[in-house]
Amino acid sequence: MAIAKRKKRFFDVEIPILNKETQLQAYDIKELDGKFLSYDLTRLLRGKNMLAQFKVSVSGDKAIANPRALKIMPSFLKRMVRKGTHQVDDSFEVQTKDSKAIIKPFAITRRKVPRAIRTALRNKAKEELMFYALEKTAVQIFEDIIRGSLQKELSLKLKKIYPLSLCEIRIFKIKG
Repeated sequence: MAIAKRKKRFFDVEIPILNKETQLQAYDIKELDGKFLSYDLTRLLRGKNMLAQFKVSVSGDKAIANPRALKIMPSFLKRMVRKGTHQVDDSFEVQTKDSKAIIKPFAITRRKVPRAIRTALRNKAKEELMFYALEKTAVQIFEDIIRGSLQKELSLKLKKIYPLSLCEIRIFKIKG
């Protein structure tokens, strides 16, 4: 006797942080639980080439995607770096209200600058982001990065040390 073949179907997955809905393919909706979903935010952010990673959680017959990581693509950063400038980047772990996360800020100066200024920019960015993360949850930080308010606030604080042509959060990833 032949065994009946199962057919994959599309299931709706809600992404509340973006107010969007997408579809994932699976045999059963329970199979989607714990799956990772990559979503390109380039059109949403008007050309800023950013990729978001979500983890799907299923409750009942509803699938919801929770944010796990944001990443700006290297091709976008290469386009922004010009000859005669310096780039300042860093990587560190921060404690948010609800979890630990890795933040990698990235800044480009307008001209070539001495190492002391780059170090001062790096230290100030780390200090500001540590304080910022302590009073916010990871989801709130995701929303602020997507809106650009975190980058704007950080840029204004770093401008006092040296004017920047670009200030971005290159990677934001929740640990665990």
